[in-house]
Amino acid sequence: MNRLAVYGAASLGVLAAGWLLRGLGAGTSGEMAMEAMVHVARPPRIEPDYGGTVIPPNIAPLNFLVEEPGTDYRVRIHGDAGEAIDVASRNGAIPIPPRRWRQLLEVNRGGKLTFDVCVRRPDGQWARFEPLASTIADADIDRYLCYRLIRPIYIVRVNVAIYQRDVETYEESVVVDNQSFGRGGGCVNCHTFAPGHDDQMILHSRGSGDLSDLNGMIVVRQGQVKKVDSRKLVRSAESKRGRVTNSLAGYVAWHPNGQVAAFVAGDMMQFFHAVGENRDVFNGESDLALYHADSDTVTTAPQISRGDRVETFPAWSPDGQYLYFCSTDPVPKDRYREVRYDLMRVRYDADSGQWGEVEPVLLAKDTGMSVVEPRVSPDGRWLLFCMCEYGEFPPFQPSSDLYLMDLGTRRYTRLDINSPRSESWHSWSSNSRWIVFASKRRDGIFARLYFSYIDEQGRAHKPVLLPQKDPTFYDRFLKTYNAPELTPSPVPASERAIVKAICGPAHAGSMNSSDGGG
Repeated sequence: MNRLAVYGAASLGVLAAGWLLRGLGAGTSGEMAMEAMVHVARPPRIEPDYGGTVIPPNIAPLNFLVEEPGTDYRVRIHGDAGEAIDVASRNGAIPIPPRRWRQLLEVNRGGKLTFDVCVRRPDGQWARFEPLASTIADADIDRYLCYRLIRPIYIVRVNVAIYQRDVETYEESVVVDNQSFGRGGGCVNCHTFAPGHDDQMILHSRGSGDLSDLNGMIVVRQGQVKKVDSRKLVRSAESKRGRVTNSLAGYVAWHPNGQVAAFVAGDMMQFFHAVGENRDVFNGESDLALYHADSDTVTTAPQISRGDRVETFPAWSPDGQYLYFCSTDPVPKDRYREVRYDLMRVRYDADSGQWGEVEPVLLAKDTGMSVVEPRVSPDGRWLLFCMCEYGEFPPFQPSSDLYLMDLGTRRYTRLDINSPRSESWHSWSSNSRWIVFASKRRDGIFARLYFSYIDEQGRAHKPVLLPQKDPTFYDRFLKTYNAPELTPSPVPASERAIVKAICGPAHAGSMNSSDGGG
């Protein structure tokens, strides 16, 4: 079977009550036909594998491909309530009608969803497999998902773009594409949103040489889109190394008040190995700082910019009282395999701007691993993070796994949803019931996005691959996903407004963002 062509040839039918019996042979009674079926004592092989998953009740249809040899396929999708969905196919591709799918999921929230699959084998014999079952969660996932798509061998900045996906449908739209710059290059990255402030986001643009004028932090706030050069806004307390005035901002995290954003000013470089995963990242120096949106200024403090430490990956607690971050001792580049980050936090008073003392949360000496990419759940109960053998860039580390810490007890566990390959880039849904993460589990090269339900006990359930209309989409899609961010609202600025802020003259780097959707 040619998997790259099956979807276009799929035949969809909403069948009558005798859906399993139709076509089993003229003159054959229903009872005889059912008895003549061969029972296969296992579930069918399907791709993507949605069996045993917990799925959002507002997810787009989980179209799939039945990977069993045959000439005819029948699938019935049903729950305890509502009208079943019957699909017929000649090639195993199962496209599910969206309207009926939404109705079926809505009336079965918190219940089971069952997939009955029958296949006519090449010899004409019908086979009925054991049912596949999923659980429909009672909690929605945030409707919008923002991510970056790049080529997997990321050496030159070509065709780099940030996209937004409506997870309730298959609709994908461009947030910003470097091809829109008309300059033959440039980069966009590090997009982040302000929880509780739907009109705010930050992303970054990069350029070197003749494209250096593209550099900046793009701030979307209160209907305005402007480019900020954080290096020129330092008001006080520059770090001892001078990183904040010399390095572009990256890895931003908005404070819950929507007025302050923590960011990294670092000296990160990509380098390459001769064998295995050939890409790697080394951070020689980096400090943390705060961007104050109301005053358009930047500050830092000794607690987050020590001269004898490398700080990165800021993340706020949802009450805004603590800034979590990762920190390590600086080492020469040739000792990159010795780099292991600790997870720290420091109290911050947003009203006075005063910092407390830094305290350890999880130390590398106790884990033997590097702790990176912390993200606190919106309800403040859990902290999701990655651990890998060394370094700070999990996408390039096959050893990277996801871990979850109960912030009440400080106990943490390696999640059961990990694979032997890299798990990285993750974020929470606003109700703290869902996470999205990037994983290379399919082939070790291309990162794909998965959703996992986190129950009240902190258990992560079998993940669901971001669904596509064509179930064979990922077989031929040659880009990798990173930096997924779930949001309840769409991107608050149009691509035209963002591109104008990036590419326009410095004195005209803002415009009203109400001229188009995100």
